[in-house]
This record gives sequence, C-alpha cells and structure tokens, in this order.
Amino acid sequence: MFNFSFDKRIIYVIIAIMVLSTVAQYINNPGALFSLLVSIPGVLIAITFHEFAHGYAAYKLGDNTAKNEGRLSLNPLDHLDPIGTLMLLFAGFGWGKPVHVNPINYTRKISMEKGEAIVSVAGPLTNIVLAFVFALSYGALLKFAGIGFLASTVGKIITEMMVSTIFVNIGLGVFNLIPLPPLDGSKIILPFLPYQAKQWFQNNEQIFYILFVVIWITGIASIIIAPPIEWISTGIMSLMKMIFQL
Repeated sequence: MFNFSFDKRIIYVIIAIMVLSTVAQYINNPGALFSLLVSIPGVLIAITFHEFAHGYAAYKLGDNTAKNEGRLSLNPLDHLDPIGTLMLLFAGFGWGKPVHVNPINYTRKISMEKGEAIVSVAGPLTNIVLAFVFALSYGALLKFAGIGFLASTVGKIITEMMVSTIFVNIGLGVFNLIPLPPLDGSKIILPFLPYQAKQWFQNNEQIFYILFVVIWITGIASIIIAPPIEWISTGIMSLMKMIFQL
C-alpha cells in the first residue's frame, strides 16, 4: 500500500535539498534574485485565486464545506501550502493547500462526478483567465505609460511583476491539468472515460500517486507541461499585442 504521508516526508527532504542548492545560485546572481523577488506577488495571486475558485465552484454547486472552513477567502495565508509555494517560486509550477469539498452536497441537477470535474477545472481555468487579465494590464501599461515611467526603477519592477504573474498563473494552471492524482486533471478527465477505464483508474489511484511523485522529482513534469505553457503564453501575449497594436 502506498503510504502518502511517508512519501510526503521524503518529498520534503528532496525539496529542502533542491531549495538550498538553488538559493546559492540566487545569492550569486543578483538578476536571478531580482526575478525571484518580483515573482512573489504573482505566486500569491495565482495560488490564492486557484484555491478560491475551487471553493467557490463547490459553493455554487451547493457544498458549503469550503465556506465553513473559511476557504472562500482571497487572503493568501488561507491557501498557501509551504512545499507547493516553494515549488512555484523555484520551479515555476506547484500547488496550494487543497480545498476540502463534499460532492454529496452538490446539486442533483448534475452527477457528483461532473460536479467534481467542474470544481476541479475551476482552479486552472481561473489561472488562465488571470494570466489574460494581467496580460491586458501589461499591454495597457506599455501602450499608455510614458517611456520615462517604464524606464524608471518603479516602472521596471511593476512590469516585471506583471510578466511574472502572467507566466506563474499559466504554469500553475497547466501543471494542475496533468491527469494524475492529486492534481485537478485526474478528476477533470473522469467523466470522459469509458466505465471500465474509469473503474481501473479509481481502483489504481495509489499507483498514479507514485507515478506523479516520480515524474515530479525526475523533472519529467517540466518536460510535459513546457509545450502547453509555451502555446498558451504565446497565444495570450500575441492577442494582447494585437489588441493594443504593440
């Protein structure tokens, strides 16, 4: 039997080693350290809205669990997972503290399975929407702010924060669409699977947890999500440039 709590302790050690080795690189590279610091607001925004969206979608479907636990909040402290936040800062993908939901409370207008899929897709979809909103804000800043402001220290910091927020949101959204437990994608695909495949998937969920840990630690996850991140980023930025004629 897969002991997830045991594996989480192993993951904590691995992450600690990764972070410590990476910190040294940032200390010796002021440019990289600056990029890390300006990414912090984007990380807080991405995780907070991602988890809030899960809770809000469940609430709209009739489940008050997230509301009762105080998770229908835009306070980042209510949603940050230490490991997931560090991963988002240092690796460009990660997760927040999972929102608890109870599918039994969902409206009977749809199946519990479809309800879970809606709640699961709400998080990544919100991240993509946020990326587009910040891309529009970034485009408006480039279009209408003066050259003097954009060249100033404050202007550079603000533009870097906007760009970082765009890409952090895309990274978080795409990463969580990987169809492996415990990520959102694993519940999003269930309504689309044939009955036998669905049963096999649910009965062997622990195997997929192991697979997730493997692709995460080995860096395969980065390879998997790199192309869709690039496609979405290119699409959003191209649309922004077209809107503002940049």
